[in-house]
Amino acid sequence: MPLFMFFCGGCSGTHYVLSGISRQRILIDSVYDSQPDAKAEAFVAPYTHVVDSLMNPVVGYSGKYMIKHRPESELSDLFSDILIWGGESFHEHPDFAVYNIGGIRAAIPKGAVTVGDILDAAPFENKICFLTLKGSDVLDLFRQIAMRGGEGVSRSVNLVISKEGKLLKAEIHKKLVDPDALYRVATLDYLAQGNDDMVAFQKGTDVVSPQEKKNDVRFLIRAYFELQMKKGVVINPHIEGRIIVK
Repeated sequence: MPLFMFFCGGCSGTHYVLSGISRQRILIDSVYDSQPDAKAEAFVAPYTHVVDSLMNPVVGYSGKYMIKHRPESELSDLFSDILIWGGESFHEHPDFAVYNIGGIRAAIPKGAVTVGDILDAAPFENKICFLTLKGSDVLDLFRQIAMRGGEGVSRSVNLVISKEGKLLKAEIHKKLVDPDALYRVATLDYLAQGNDDMVAFQKGTDVVSPQEKKNDVRFLIRAYFELQMKKGVVINPHIEGRIIVK
């Protein structure tokens, strides 16, 4: 018993207090290529060959370097429009589409676009989703988008927002949103659940949310690029003023 008490006393006497946190950014670039580790290179070589064979095939061509930014970017415009295009496979004809800026994780390069580029830009297993919103809920959705400083919206949408994140004007197909009308929306299942502060989506009805892996949005984007390549079309979107900040 005395021995037990001795050890317990020793443990209870040790008390650690966090005194501070520090961090630093370590840049991984070509500097590390000057002294390659031969054993490491030999180890990853077989895997690199397999990965490259899957990721390097060209699926399309881009006329410009595209990166996401708010309130509107060529890339967020493009991905939103692809959701509208994707509706055809499900016999859907959405009035508009929403693609979250946070779901775009990498830029699309100018020139040849590979499978890997698409997966970098859309790495998640989000599925395309369709739902119906009443006009009043659409206005709530657009207010939430305004508060976030903009999100990806399809060509049919025109929003005017303030620098403070207030919705000043909302049109669909050049007409003011009718609070009593019903609108069909294409988006991601992730957003349909109300994520990224777009809780208005939770009011959606008549939800069509195919969950097969083939309906991952990244595969839809790839299919769009491949189709344009077959047509000989270079993808070259422009910022159209879908979201204007005043």
